[in-house]
Amino acid sequence: MRDGPTWRIPVGILALLFAIMIYAVGVMWAGQWIGQLHVLLQTAIYLVLGIIWLLPLRRFLIWMETGRWG
Repeated sequence: MRDGPTWRIPVGILALLFAIMIYAVGVMWAGQWIGQLHVLLQTAIYLVLGIIWLLPLRRFLIWMETGRWG
């Protein structure tokens, strides 16, 4: 455990919020084309897009807490 506060947590939270905003804007931008597809294909695409942003999150949270990437 760490003894005092670290700069990684506030910086990491701000970076995470920024990345989620950029990701959301990208999905909204792509939504105009995704919306023209069949509803089952839309569902699959949105499921993948909804899960894929979680993949790097574990390593990022570990970095925020420990300073290591894994």
